[in-house]
Amino acid sequence: MEITQQTTANSPAPQSWLETFRAHAGEHRITAVGFGIALLAILALLIQSLIQAFSGEINLALRYAMLGGLAGFAATALGALPALALRGIPQKIEDSMLGLAAGMMLAASAFSLLLPGLEAGEGLLDAKFPAALVVVFGMALGVLLMLGLDEFTPHEHEKNGPCGPGHERCGRVWLFVFAIALHNLPEGMAIGVSMSQADLSVGLPLTAAIALQDIPEGLAVALAMRSAGFTAGKAVLVAVLTGLLEPVGAFLGIGLSSGFALAYPIGLGLAAGAMIFVVSHEVIPETHRNGHQTPATLGLMAGFAIMMILDTSLG
Repeated sequence: MEITQQTTANSPAPQSWLETFRAHAGEHRITAVGFGIALLAILALLIQSLIQAFSGEINLALRYAMLGGLAGFAATALGALPALALRGIPQKIEDSMLGLAAGMMLAASAFSLLLPGLEAGEGLLDAKFPAALVVVFGMALGVLLMLGLDEFTPHEHEKNGPCGPGHERCGRVWLFVFAIALHNLPEGMAIGVSMSQADLSVGLPLTAAIALQDIPEGLAVALAMRSAGFTAGKAVLVAVLTGLLEPVGAFLGIGLSSGFALAYPIGLGLAAGAMIFVVSHEVIPETHRNGHQTPATLGLMAGFAIMMILDTSLG
């Protein structure tokens, strides 16, 4: 008994959240600095554009963005509902569906974000090279943001287990929620950015593509939670609720790109960089992990083609 009491007395006190994050930042200093730069830049863009939003200057664009975000939420919910009856689907089909979603996200990044961003930047700067630099700067901010969120947000993947600072203090439901947030937030931001000029020729094809790929993504998320041991009701409910991050992201996206003129191409680049990061860092490795590279790649090509047709038809 004395030994137990002495051990307990000498054991270090548990760290606070702030101490945990500081320690993690000390171990990943380069990522922490990049994350801080991205957050400061995004905060500056948000402040100047939210002033405009509250002054009533972007009401129509804000309305379009929120409707687009709600469409993404509805598609996620629609995709998750079959998990009430399904415990799982063949892994090859799931990987093909995620590949389809990845292809649509890649094509949306290219056709509905990067190309309009380059065009807008060239119109503002009257030169192609500076316009490209502006869009690349936005892409860099998007990558730094997603690197930081991935490194400093406690979350859990079905295959890789929990990761991020302080993950041991969070329940498994919250870890899954944070993991899904890393996917849905940049998608919502992309919708908001694309609608920030109230130009449906840019925003409509992107919103349609994201909503379509949210259907298989919502199902995959709900089924992954079921296979991780969650009940059908809880898995579907959490998947549906995470869809709310789409309108939240849309609000952030329109805030990022509705202020000074160059904020628009920067915001388009930022959303594209964040989405491409998610596809390359999360979605494609997940589809290749089970040995189904060929069906996943065919799904990716099909998704890319569908998005290209949507952009040509609706843009």
